[in-house]
Amino acid sequence: MGSQSKKKLEAEISEAFIKFQRDLIGRGPQEAKTYIVNDMIISRFKGVLTVEEKHLANHEKGRRVVKEMREILREMYSKETEVIVEKLTGLRVLSSHSDISTKTAERIEIYIVDKDLEKMLQDSSN
Repeated sequence: MGSQSKKKLEAEISEAFIKFQRDLIGRGPQEAKTYIVNDMIISRFKGVLTVEEKHLANHEKGRRVVKEMREILREMYSKETEVIVEKLTGLRVLSSHSDISTKTAERIEIYIVDKDLEKMLQDSSN
């Protein structure tokens, strides 16, 4: 990790997640922003639904299908996303959580790491 800035690391995490999502689903989010807060890494992705998912999201059963499909994909690939966080931060991921909104076409990912990353980055910049 070295003595890199918080903003730079947040941007690197966002870029890595965009690339991973493009490789996985064929397209990435329209916008991605990552925030490091204490021992949490929070990534917010906007514009994540495919054209097909947007159509499905207009129907109650379709919304359930989209959420369920995305939850299954998340379960299948959660280890890979945790490895991305571990490689970029040098810290161990203790747990990760995710949710998707079919209403706003946003997805949130939260990673809890084993140390206060925000404090580590502040200390290394001083």
